[in-house]
Amino acid sequence: MKLTICWLYGTTMNIYGDRGNVLALAQRCRWRGIDAEVVTLGVGEPLEPGRYDLFFWGGGQDREQIPVAEDIRGPKGEVLRAEVEDGAPLLAVCGGYQLLGAFYRPHDGPELPGIGLFDAWTIAGDERFIGNVVVDSDEFGEVVGFENHSGRTHLGPTARPLGRVRIGHGNNGSDGTEGCRYRNAIGCYLHGALLPKNPAIADFLIGAALRRRYGEVALPPLDDALEAAARAAAVRRALATR
Repeated sequence: MKLTICWLYGTTMNIYGDRGNVLALAQRCRWRGIDAEVVTLGVGEPLEPGRYDLFFWGGGQDREQIPVAEDIRGPKGEVLRAEVEDGAPLLAVCGGYQLLGAFYRPHDGPELPGIGLFDAWTIAGDERFIGNVVVDSDEFGEVVGFENHSGRTHLGPTARPLGRVRIGHGNNGSDGTEGCRYRNAIGCYLHGALLPKNPAIADFLIGAALRRRYGEVALPPLDDALEAAARAAAVRRALATR
């Protein structure tokens, strides 16, 4: 079996360890004997329907989001929405997460339209949220990461969060939510990288990609003792800086 991972805007939106998510996805596939190809898709490059099995979109600064927001409008964004509607798994972090909502309004410059995959919108705030985050997720259990964002993301009535914040600020620092879930898509503010310390999310994405490509496939378990230790260490750091 083979999975093709599309790394959206990997050369322009890749900060705070986000590349580690792509490495984790590919390695967890290869440990199971699944061939994993990573293709980086940049500004100006079309998104071919049906070619990719799994999508990752990382974070970036406001200046980097401007050309990306323009690029994802129109056919490229329509293809991405259609792929997710068809069951393709997607993980978007920070800036990528923001542009999957209705819009992102930065401090300076014009409002950046999103593609409306998530029922959410983001407005830049006066305070920057920086620090370790611990989230309680009904779906994935204890989730850890590192946030560094000034955006305040608000979820609409049809959106559901990834989880509830135990430590940290999350989406907006006021309603206790972190991230957003839609079908097999996940958006969040968790850098760090997220997936090496949260293998349940990585395996959810891989499993969804395999089912979409090959039908019902059993995903062999891996020894995640090291990953569990890394997650526990992240929780201890978060508690120490609380």
